[in-house]
Formats: sequence, structure tokens, C-alpha cells
Amino acid sequence: MKTAECESAGDSKHIFSDAGGMRGGSAAIQFGGNLAQPPQLSTKLFDHEFDHPYGFMKTMAYFLFNRASTSEKNMKPAEVKKITPILFAEELEPCIKFWTERMGFQKTVEVPEGNKIGFAIVEKNGVELMYQSFASAEKDNAATGEAVCKGPSFLYIEVADLDAALAAAKGAEIVMPVRTTFYHAREFGVKDPAGHYVIFAQQGAAAQ
Repeated sequence: MKTAECESAGDSKHIFSDAGGMRGGSAAIQFGGNLAQPPQLSTKLFDHEFDHPYGFMKTMAYFLFNRASTSEKNMKPAEVKKITPILFAEELEPCIKFWTERMGFQKTVEVPEGNKIGFAIVEKNGVELMYQSFASAEKDNAATGEAVCKGPSFLYIEVADLDAALAAAKGAEIVMPVRTTFYHAREFGVKDPAGHYVIFAQQGAAAQ
């Protein structure tokens, strides 16, 4: 293994190393010291790096990494509390009925749009699903209102009992018959009344 060193503004050294030394070998870069300050490259580093087919790329990657701002390095990740799908449909009433009557959900929110429902939320055991009509979405935001009409959404839902879910979905359009997957799940798929694809899955069922 070859290594080359470059002096940094801090107390430690930055080491470039390559295993194999030729195209096809693996390469690694180890960083130390004050990464906010770029190193002072020695002639030794340049002699080594430009002899290597990937030397210039590794050197540039090192400098780009060190030039990242301190604020970006210290940025606190956003706290995500919940993710809720929003499905869009011409009419929401059949979709709400699908979830409440077949799957045991409760309608927790309903917002009218004219003489129909424009927005609704259904919920069961902490699992939440939102529906919004095309007309409501268009009024809400014209930029996204056009996009919601372009295609169906896809949901993947884990259930405790796939056979119970299959019985509840009886009469819905089957788009994927019951199958057993290589990751030990049993699954089937249907369309909801708005044409969205809903895949139900029971994990570990295939191994039982």
C-alpha cells in the first residue's frame, strides 16, 4: 500500500492511501486535524497523486470536502414526527367508504367542497390517510393542482392477518393476486375506488 501525507494547519496529518496502487484497486482517504482549514500540500503528495490514475480526483474531492461551511457541518437535522400520504380523487365519498366500511377506519376530518367532500382524513390505530378532491386541490394550489391528476399513488400496508384483509377487500379490483415473496411476506394488491394501488402485506407469514 502506498501512502502520501500533506501538512495541515492543525496538529495532525491528512493521509491519502491507495490499496492496489493500480486501476481496479480500492482507494481510501483518511482525514484528521482541522477540516475547516485546507492543508498545505507538499511536493511529496503531488508526486504521488498525479502518478496514480485517480490521484487528481482524490485530491479535488479532499479540497471540496474541506471547503464545506461550518454551518452546514453543524446543521441540526429536522425532526420528523409523522408522514401521512395524501391521495387525490374526483370523488372522495367512495374512497372514504372503502376504508371505513371495509378496513375499519374512522373518518376523523371532513371538509366540504360545494355539495361534496373536498378533503377528509381516515384513521385507525394511529395509521392516518388523507384524501383530497381534484377540485379542492386546484383551488388550494394551482401549481400542484395540475400535478395531482397525472397518475395514481401506491401504498404498501402491513397487516397482522392477510386473510382478513383479503376478505375485507372482496369485490375490489385485484391488481396483484396473493403471492409469497423471497423476503418471507404474503402480499396482494387492489385498487381503491379512485384507482390508487394498495398493496397489503403480512410480514413473516411465508415462514410460518
